[in-house]
Amino acid sequence: MADPQIEARRAAEAAARQSYGKLVAILAAQFRNVARAEDAVADAFRKALETWPDRGLPDRPEAWLATAAKRRIIDDARKAGRRRDALPHLERLLEERQSMPRSEIPDERLRLIFACADPAIDPAMRAPLILQAVLGFDAAAIGSAFLVSPATMGQRLVRAKHKIAASGAAFTVPDSEDLPARLPPVLDAIYAGFGLGWSDPASDRTRDLSEEAIWLASLIGSLLPEAPEPKGLLALMLFAHARRAARRNPDGAYVPLDDQDTGLWDAEMIRKALEQMTAGAKAGPPGRYMIEAAIQSNHVARWVGQPVDRARIGSLYDDLWAAHPTVSVFIGRAASRADTDGPEAGLALLGELGADQVAAYQPYWSVKAELHHRAGQIDAARDAF
Repeated sequence: MADPQIEARRAAEAAARQSYGKLVAILAAQFRNVARAEDAVADAFRKALETWPDRGLPDRPEAWLATAAKRRIIDDARKAGRRRDALPHLERLLEERQSMPRSEIPDERLRLIFACADPAIDPAMRAPLILQAVLGFDAAAIGSAFLVSPATMGQRLVRAKHKIAASGAAFTVPDSEDLPARLPPVLDAIYAGFGLGWSDPASDRTRDLSEEAIWLASLIGSLLPEAPEPKGLLALMLFAHARRAARRNPDGAYVPLDDQDTGLWDAEMIRKALEQMTAGAKAGPPGRYMIEAAIQSNHVARWVGQPVDRARIGSLYDDLWAAHPTVSVFIGRAASRADTDGPEAGLALLGELGADQVAAYQPYWSVKAELHHRAGQIDAARDAF
């Protein structure tokens, strides 16, 4: 017989994977406060773990959690002694929400994502705020994605939400004509979420996150059919996701891209990615994600039995560096340079990065170790590894 505690925890974890972002989005839209919505949803999950083992799983776990979270917000207003002022205000917000015309954006999570990209919010915090509030990542994971310590990222997120609450800014959904201006941080957050969900290919949680990111990018592409970058992002993620089954060997060890069995790549995903690239190229000049997708598309040559064009990849990395000059792109350029001009050329390029930029950045040390190894510099490779 199954242990009720274990069953309840599994059900709550499944609900968290499927519903966390949606619940926060709904409550943040209704009560216009992301921090309050996050606290309420967290409390609802706690109550689920306390009550579901004894009472049994509800027929509709998501609805149960939404009701519990709303009650928490109302209870907080009572406990703070603000019933006379707060409760009518909350009721008005709910009435307004119910009477408002439905947004053109067809998913609650996507509505909150675009709301978090409001120009009034600190530009540097828009993507991290989306990752925490909508996709449910903690400060440690978000910090790793943006090369910031967990403590620093946690402080920045708290300050950002306090500023939003103090300003009284509503998390409003933009009109369709305002969506393009908010697009860059939205795409950045979705791609960062995909990357964070990429670390463990055997995990249901990371598989859910990767597939959700792909779905959100597809949805954005349908909302903005004339924009090339959503198509580029979708193609980029599809190329990567198509290789999921080939990324690890039977022992679980990582398999480099050039050594992967292309017979394990997902043909349908690759075809969809190529279709998105074609559509994106017709939509307008390439940006960051179209260029990154183009780099990945060059590796598809192996899938059809052709050699990879290393020189073309190097040229694309130069274009990407001009469009999106980040540490990770610079490291990719160095690896590409090594492929065309030898490992010493790649190491020379890596040497241009400052120590403070790469001190705790694992991809830098991984590439550096590999290039030292190729150059026969065993001691240096060992140190980098």
